Amino acid sequence: MKFLSTITTLAIATIGSSQSITKVNDFSGTPTKLGMYVYVPPNLKTPAPIVVAVHHCQGSAQGYSTESHYMPLASQHGFILIYPNSKSGGGCFDVASDATLKHNGGGDSQTIVNMVKYAVEKYGGDANRTFVTGTSSGAMMTNVLLGAYPDVFQAGSVYSGVPDGCFAVPGSTATQDPPGWNNQCANGQTTKTAQAWGDQVRSYFPDYTGPRPRVQVWHGTADNTLRYPNYQETLKQWSNVLGLTTSKDTPNTPQSGYTQTIYGDGTTTTAQLVGYSAQGVGHSVPVHEPQDLAFFGIA
Repeated sequence: MKFLSTITTLAIATIGSSQSITKVNDFSGTPTKLGMYVYVPPNLKTPAPIVVAVHHCQGSAQGYSTESHYMPLASQHGFILIYPNSKSGGGCFDVASDATLKHNGGGDSQTIVNMVKYAVEKYGGDANRTFVTGTSSGAMMTNVLLGAYPDVFQAGSVYSGVPDGCFAVPGSTATQDPPGWNNQCANGQTTKTAQAWGDQVRSYFPDYTGPRPRVQVWHGTADNTLRYPNYQETLKQWSNVLGLTTSKDTPNTPQSGYTQTIYGDGTTTTAQLVGYSAQGVGHSVPVHEPQDLAFFGIA
């Protein structure tokens, strides 16, 4: 067993001394200079699961840490929280450039993966229990991370996003500010077959042959920012990637007006792919933290 050094143990005690996030000043931020913020509770498990929570446009790590309510649950269950902070003026993450879409391509996605590696090394994080979630721009990044880094993440929960690669903009770069924006995708006008969507994901890491992450998808029918057709396109994409051909709907789950769709075998907490369509909900669906942690197998 690898023991944490005394210095690292003291650092964790300091970070977890109050329920607020802390900026990691010695994280290099490479390759795209994102900020890394963490919440590391005092009662950390050994090794500790890691949850990456990615904010929306016009948001921040600090803001998303209080908009969502993962910190009390991290204290309860002993897992590490990482909150990336966008470098762009508008607070969006780059999900448009080839650099971010491709495995080890040099974009924002790779910087976030480097945060995970930092947390494994410095805080005793569990590289085999690493998860990601996000809202809007953060949801799009969640799909990008699941597609480009299936060797890093075991599962993800996507709140009001678009399919992996849907937001691609030819000529967009990892360093431009603001990042590329794809109106056709945002408006729900980009449709493909499940096979085409799946092939797109596989193209971002063509040499990968290992297991794929489990995926949970949330979207509101009244979303006027990243419109509702993106929900079905996202489910089509991951159903193909995960090799799932059957599904079952359950109305009013987990609450009134939400329809749950489970693909393939399994339950809410064990299935490979679960969708939640939220009737009348706009942009974006509220974060359902208990469902996320149950899906991740943390709680």
